[in-house]
Amino acid sequence: MNQISTSIVFDPLLPWAVLAALGGLILLATGLALWRGLSGWALRGLAGLVLIAALSGPSYQREDREALSDIVLMVVDGSASQQLADRGANTERAAAQIETMIAARPNTELRRIDLADDPDNGGTKAMQALTEALAQEPRARIAGMIMVSDGRIHDMENAPELPAPLHLLKTGQPEDWDRRLIVTNAPAFAILGEEITLTLEIQDQGAVPEGMTHAALEISIDGAKPQSYNVRIGRKIDLPVRLPHAGRNIIRFSLPETPGELTTRNNAALVQINGVRDRLRVLLVSGKPHAGGRTWRNLLKSDSSVDLVHFTILRPPEKQDGVPVSELSLIAFPTRELFMEKIKDFDLIVFDRYQRRGILPASYLENVADYVKNGGAVLVSAGPDFASADSLYRSPLGAIIPARPSARVIEQGYLPKVTDLGARHPVTQGLQADDAPDWGRWMRQIEVEVDRGDVVMSGFEDRPLLVLDRVGKGRVALLASDHAWLWDRGFEGGGPQAELLRRLAHWMMKEPELEEEALWAEATGQKMRIIRRTLLADADAGGNVVVVTPTGDTVDIPMTKVSPGRFEAEYDGPEIGLYRLSQGDQNTVIGLGPSAPKEFETTIATSEIIAPLIASKRGGAVALSDGIPSIRNVRAGRVAAGRGWIGLTPREAYAVRDVYQIRLLPEWLVLLLASAFSVGAWLREGRR
Repeated sequence: MNQISTSIVFDPLLPWAVLAALGGLILLATGLALWRGLSGWALRGLAGLVLIAALSGPSYQREDREALSDIVLMVVDGSASQQLADRGANTERAAAQIETMIAARPNTELRRIDLADDPDNGGTKAMQALTEALAQEPRARIAGMIMVSDGRIHDMENAPELPAPLHLLKTGQPEDWDRRLIVTNAPAFAILGEEITLTLEIQDQGAVPEGMTHAALEISIDGAKPQSYNVRIGRKIDLPVRLPHAGRNIIRFSLPETPGELTTRNNAALVQINGVRDRLRVLLVSGKPHAGGRTWRNLLKSDSSVDLVHFTILRPPEKQDGVPVSELSLIAFPTRELFMEKIKDFDLIVFDRYQRRGILPASYLENVADYVKNGGAVLVSAGPDFASADSLYRSPLGAIIPARPSARVIEQGYLPKVTDLGARHPVTQGLQADDAPDWGRWMRQIEVEVDRGDVVMSGFEDRPLLVLDRVGKGRVALLASDHAWLWDRGFEGGGPQAELLRRLAHWMMKEPELEEEALWAEATGQKMRIIRRTLLADADAGGNVVVVTPTGDTVDIPMTKVSPGRFEAEYDGPEIGLYRLSQGDQNTVIGLGPSAPKEFETTIATSEIIAPLIASKRGGAVALSDGIPSIRNVRAGRVAAGRGWIGLTPREAYAVRDVYQIRLLPEWLVLLLASAFSVGAWLREGRR
């Protein structure tokens, strides 16, 4: 609809301040003429007024205007919390009725903004959606904004400046109540054997039924059968925990469903804690000083998490040089204390070129063998002594050493290499890339015959060089050479000596990431990467991983080979919670997503969060349980909501299609009037 509008507009030739100053001077001069009794003072004043009017540039303007419709923005919250109980149906019913009422209003348009969950668990981003909608519309046409939501908005810091009243149509019912489980304190890491404290709290919100003071809290570790405890509601609970194993420990806390609560999505919490050892205690026994002894010492001392006890036998009993014992500056070897009383305190014992010399009685070495069978670890770095009659193999340790010496010492250069089995073993897997240059040679190897265990490296003429074995609950490694130090010195280019010995030591100390047979998963948001590592041949290692979702559904995921002994797959979890994975005798669990999505942290509908923004334009918050309000027109700045109604501010916006202007004081008219008034004043005063 077109409209004609007329008005007087000004286009001053000088700033208004200058014109005001000139007007003041003219007024002063006119007053002075009146005071002196000049009869032409009025004509003088009119002449000055004509000049001021001419300088202000007045024009008559006529506009051809086209009226523009008012715009109402309606944000419809479709986030997860809006799907609880009957909120979804009430939201759609209210939105449909608002659309009908807006359509019945003259000269008014509705813009509907449907709001979904934030994909990054950011909750309800209503303010971001409102800001983007306002940026797309002329603010001068916005007559009001209506939000149909439970009021649980998580980005109020992004609230825009409002051009018109904002109203909240609040979903939910007055009798709604909900129970949630909160973990307020949970460390990401914990030291094995030490007690840590987790802090939990059970909260009831909303119109909670009377008589609810306690709840059953179930606790499960790594998917095991949960244990139940009766705890008080509304009080913080300090829970002491000792992690059962190294690596990732997943602790799940859950509450059973209580009749009447809004949702159970916030009744569970997953806590993932990485178990680490405080200090790794290593006992290094060197049979004699040699070039490779410092290599072991430097390797173990370079790791700040390792406590190293190192003894080198400098003066064996058979050495008779006539020097009195009292004059020797040597520290006595506390054999009984270490090998009888404190042997269980060590995570690893390394025998570096050690041979039987009567320093360690057979009963001590038998105690070392028992230590391994009960979960300890022994590494034998063999030199020529291992092939002699005094070899450790011919002691009680022979029962746990996986290979026996043939008494031959090979004194020839050779290139150590990883065996086919070693290419799949985590200790040696990937040590040498396909395009990497050859390693440097070693110059000595002890010939051994393997009785059991895994040969992961070979040496001269493919003879066993590194043999790994499990004995009882413990582990044993035999390195059939004492020339690993040549790599450390860079001989003929060297090799990955530090990485090999580091992996070897940590495998023996049962670090989870170096297990030969392992199944685990790594989570990124709602996606998991499943990894299976095995020593089995590819034909035997293939197959699917069975994934059990939090709701109990079973999914078979095919695995793809990515390297020898390593298979991977990716899986998008359909929901948040604890997933169980299994393949053969390998099992693991993993938690996807937060313990409870942000949408379910607090579920009771409220208007308090958005109330300050609503008050800035005198809007209102209306509960849909009281009915859908009517819509009225209100003037800008007035109260825009009342009992059973909300208000919109008509903006009367328009677009100018044509403009016609006529100058009211053209130059000739200004000259004529100013001259006439001036001459008239002169003539009048002259006749007097």
